[in-house]
Amino acid sequence: MIQYSLKCTDGHSFDSWFQSAAAFDKLAAAGLVSCAVCGGAQVEKAIMAPRVRPGRKAVSAVGEPEPQTTAPAAPVPVPSTAPATPLAGPGLLSRPSGEVEQAIADLRKKVEENSDYVGGSFVQEARAMHLGEAPERAIHGEAKLEDARELIEEGVPVMPLPFRPGRKTN
Repeated sequence: MIQYSLKCTDGHSFDSWFQSAAAFDKLAAAGLVSCAVCGGAQVEKAIMAPRVRPGRKAVSAVGEPEPQTTAPAAPVPVPSTAPATPLAGPGLLSRPSGEVEQAIADLRKKVEENSDYVGGSFVQEARAMHLGEAPERAIHGEAKLEDARELIEEGVPVMPLPFRPGRKTN
């Protein structure tokens, strides 16, 4: 996975994750990358700072300093690159920190309240509704890129969502 800072021709900036650099190029060339703010299709990579992970001796696996076996040296201030908001789960912020994140959180809530989650059977359900084999209703779920492209080519009205579906935990 790779995260890119993106910007549209209207100057809106936002971040998005992609499977790889090649996946971004492929999606952008197909016109499937759009601005998270205005929906514009003219999106390009913005300049971004690289993330550099500190060495093993600086930080342990859980993010806490490793225990020292000798007398501690004088503390050296190190600039923090950690997010200001604590993480609630893998890749999820506990609360939206900006306008775009709040808009995405509101969209997610509205989608989840007003549609049925059909999971991996999204493609079959959407196609059946389009062909009149199943009653129409609002659904959301998951589909592979190739399957979503086929639905679009068949004229099935679908659109990607800027979030992953919530998982129920025990």
